[in-house]
Amino acid sequence: MSISILDKYLEMGDQHASGAMDTPLRPDAFELSNAEKVKRIESHFREIMLTLGLDLTDDSLSGTPYRVAKMYVEEIFSGLDPEQEPKIALFENKYNYDQMLVEKDITLYSNCEHHFVPIVGKVHVAYYSTGHVIGLSKIHRVVKYFARRPQVQERLTAQIANYISRILNTPDVAVVVDATHLCVSSRGIEDHTSSTVTASYQGKFQEEAIKNEFLRYLQL
Repeated sequence: MSISILDKYLEMGDQHASGAMDTPLRPDAFELSNAEKVKRIESHFREIMLTLGLDLTDDSLSGTPYRVAKMYVEEIFSGLDPEQEPKIALFENKYNYDQMLVEKDITLYSNCEHHFVPIVGKVHVAYYSTGHVIGLSKIHRVVKYFARRPQVQERLTAQIANYISRILNTPDVAVVVDATHLCVSSRGIEDHTSSTVTASYQGKFQEEAIKNEFLRYLQL
């Protein structure tokens, strides 16, 4: 990571997040079963394909409406379902580890809520224990849970940070997200080289020395 990128992270400030922190959902969001959602989306997506002029009698296209519907409900938007929330067990910090714990380069796949096209990148998470720790894979599962829904990167960053803070009962959490948005690279301006960086620095991570230590870890 170059100094220019390090400066890019530092410029995010203590908390870079905007808008509501909760994913906007209707009150009746969970009244339909997953099977019912798949059936409805399949029907609607079939109409979209027909409107585009595609021949759904073609062997390659005939199953696409169902495949897309199933993918939406069971995979790329599965984080909308609260049943998918990670089951996280806390472990006592028996080693009395009092230094920063960093889990870096967590693969991110999400979807922009403005165009429903992918957001791809990396997430870096750090925290200080106040008596408990969680399994490292659970940090990945938290990222996946909030990523698997239509998202705005600022909200995603804050959701991950706030969740980790709440689960571990620690005020000292940092999250940096560096991602490419296909709504920028594959359409519109079609810029293939830019990325978007967002960050949340909470508790100790608002101190410049601690923040800089965290960012140095990301250069390893």
